[in-house]
Amino acid sequence: MPYKPEHKQATRKRIIESARVLFNQCGVSDVSIDQIMSKAGLTRGGFYHHFKNKEELFAEAVTNFLHGQGAEMRSNAGVDVAQPGLETIQRMINGYLSTEHLGDLDGQCPLIALPSDISRAGVTVKESYQQLLEAMVGLFESNLGKGPGHREKALTLATMCVGGMVLARTLPDQHLADELRNAARDSALAMLNI
Repeated sequence: MPYKPEHKQATRKRIIESARVLFNQCGVSDVSIDQIMSKAGLTRGGFYHHFKNKEELFAEAVTNFLHGQGAEMRSNAGVDVAQPGLETIQRMINGYLSTEHLGDLDGQCPLIALPSDISRAGVTVKESYQQLLEAMVGLFESNLGKGPGHREKALTLATMCVGGMVLARTLPDQHLADELRNAARDSALAMLNI
């Protein structure tokens, strides 16, 4: 008896989520299709029913973060897009630059977890990464209002969030990592004038 379409969609989501976690943990090049499928509780043969290749899966893993783990992260931080304003930006900055986000290697945003892998990837993966960045910038921009320089301010906020976390994530000195995150957060919040 053939599987229902919902089963195929659920299986595809399971593969994407397994890949996203493994990519965060190990980097893309150090993760095999066999490992991804094993983590998803499936065999390698089933991979090609869902994806042409690992690069296509990589792009999907980056794109799907926004609506999966990313949506959960925003919700946990109290970010509510239905309540626009500077407090929404403040919550996003605090959540993104939090100790919890830094320590959550499995759940980290691809913007901070995978930039080196993305830089070596193909156009489709880079487009997925750009889409994720544009969503962050868009969240900031839409909540800043239409004042002068709002686009530049939104870009700067995204740069501070991502850059602060990328640097903090790479350091063995936890004190210095915390100083970087806190400096990025404080400077970003100061830009809001609240």
